[in-house]
Amino acid sequence: MKHAGGIKDWFTALELAELKLPGLPKSKRMINEDWAPRWALQVDAEGIPLARKRVARGGGLEFHISVLPAAARAELAKLGVGVVAHVSDQPETSIGARWSWFEQQSDKAKATAQRRAGIIAQYDALINSGVNESAAVPMAASAAGVGASTLWKWLGDIKGVPASARLPYLAPQYRGGGAETEIAEDLWQQLISDYLRPEKPTFSSCYYRVLKRYAEPRGLSMPQERTLRRKLERDVDPRVVILRREGVEALRKTLPPQERTVAGLHAMEIVNIDGHKWDVFVNWGKGPDGKDIIDRPVSIGIQDIYSRKILAWSTGKTESAVETRLAFAHLFERYGIPGRCLMDNGRAFASKWISGGAKSRFRFKIREEEPLGILTALGIEITWAKPYRGSSKPIERAWRDFCDTIAKDPEFAGAYTGNKPDAKPENYRSTAVPLDRFLEVVEAGIAAHNAQPGRRTEMGRGMHSLDEVFAESYAAAPIGKATPEQLRLALLAADDVMADRKSGALKLHHNRYWHEDLVFVAGEKVTVRFDPDDLHAPLHVYRRDGSYLCSAPVIEAVGFMDVDAAKRRARQEADHKRAVKRLAEASQVLHASDVAAAYARIDAAEVPAPGVTRLVRHRGQTAAQLKTVSQTAPRRASDASQAALMDRLGAGLGKLRAVK
Repeated sequence: MKHAGGIKDWFTALELAELKLPGLPKSKRMINEDWAPRWALQVDAEGIPLARKRVARGGGLEFHISVLPAAARAELAKLGVGVVAHVSDQPETSIGARWSWFEQQSDKAKATAQRRAGIIAQYDALINSGVNESAAVPMAASAAGVGASTLWKWLGDIKGVPASARLPYLAPQYRGGGAETEIAEDLWQQLISDYLRPEKPTFSSCYYRVLKRYAEPRGLSMPQERTLRRKLERDVDPRVVILRREGVEALRKTLPPQERTVAGLHAMEIVNIDGHKWDVFVNWGKGPDGKDIIDRPVSIGIQDIYSRKILAWSTGKTESAVETRLAFAHLFERYGIPGRCLMDNGRAFASKWISGGAKSRFRFKIREEEPLGILTALGIEITWAKPYRGSSKPIERAWRDFCDTIAKDPEFAGAYTGNKPDAKPENYRSTAVPLDRFLEVVEAGIAAHNAQPGRRTEMGRGMHSLDEVFAESYAAAPIGKATPEQLRLALLAADDVMADRKSGALKLHHNRYWHEDLVFVAGEKVTVRFDPDDLHAPLHVYRRDGSYLCSAPVIEAVGFMDVDAAKRRARQEADHKRAVKRLAEASQVLHASDVAAAYARIDAAEVPAPGVTRLVRHRGQTAAQLKTVSQTAPRRASDASQAALMDRLGAGLGKLRAVK
């Protein structure tokens, strides 16, 4: 809209962004997010809103120039684009804009407007009954307990306004107490920088610290604390306060939680697994020193996503890959093979025994040659939940229920530890429940959890138990089944082991294993599958290409002076030697003499005569001896003299010393 002088007074967020004014963001989105919410609440001195609906294609809001920062207004004046005009002078101020302003007022202000409208309705009734205006105003004001002058003012406020639109004009239009108190920019920056820290100091302590240790030494004055509190609430986005003082996770929680439906799933389509450390002291029996082992157990649980039923679990001293393997073993044996598993990247789940071969593990180095884990071997897809995000796994809700229904069971009285250090019960650690009894109570508690009727889950709908929801879907769902051979292979842990380069023997967890067929992979890396609960059982050995090689039994250590063991070893060596000799004889190897006779003899090649002869000069002591001999010999001697010369030469060479 143009002012009477032809200058623009109202601007949309897009127009302000395109003008790139100082003190304002340069994008429409940032203006709408950071500035528009505050501008929409501002009114002028007469209570007229400084924001209104844009009467043009696309709608939206436009804002009066007076709401802009001083630097932005000055820039607009310099450009000749805008002028600060009073909103009440604008004939285009609409009733709709007043209603928009009225909606932003408090309930108290709206109730006041309703009361005033009721008093004016009584005045209208007197006028309609024939009472003149001069008499009707005092009568209506007296009946309502207000002054006549006040009623006259209200009537002036709604002059020319339809009766259906009176409320926004009758609402109290409070004016501020004057100009905003100014604070030096460096003081304000120091104050909010001190306050917006992860240590979360109180605003009062920050105010006092800045006042005494920053402002007063520099001769600066500060407004009152309450004034600066209001400035903080007005000028600093509360989301910034949350981010700086409480962190990213607290900021994330300011968004509404995501709702995920399971209506399109079926039982055993997706399961999730997680560990839980119980708040109960358990007696695990006697240790090597004869003392009782008292510790809190850890359970690995598997839950069906569709029904929320707890399907399988295993309990041990720690959250380990062994307990995870046992939990999956129970799941496979009872219900079959799920299609997908949701888990976090804990060491018990990201272990190569469980998820080896998965390309998206968050933990451990992923190697191309690593053996397949349980889930990968059975074709179960793996989805990794975000670390430290309990809401990503529905089983966390079940663990929370168990903290009350199982951990605080009367059977565990005196063994309950409390869920945090400052919540220990009065009878803390007065006893420890035996392991067998603990497992019985946990099993009964989980069964009761699954059977509880009226579950308010998405599929329970307040009418069914988790067992009922699971059973109904399980009966009609396509559930994967594995053969006993597949299960046995998958439930064995896998690892890579280097075979001894001479014998092919394998070492695993301080045990040695050997089979005569291991000689074929001596010095090579092989994959072994084994039962972690029975390391004395034979290893199943596979080549790197996945082909099965042999089953290698354990080699037990013997006593140093065990004669029987020495005899057994001698017999083993003799049997091994005889077996290899028989193999050698069966290979039809020719005798060495037969091999030599079969080869044709190769005569030595003749030595060729050199085309050019090079004289060789002798140096050192040998040269001196040769020089003496050569001087006594005639240049042209007979055969006899040459023989004598050679004798003397040989005698001279015999006297030479060997020089290193």
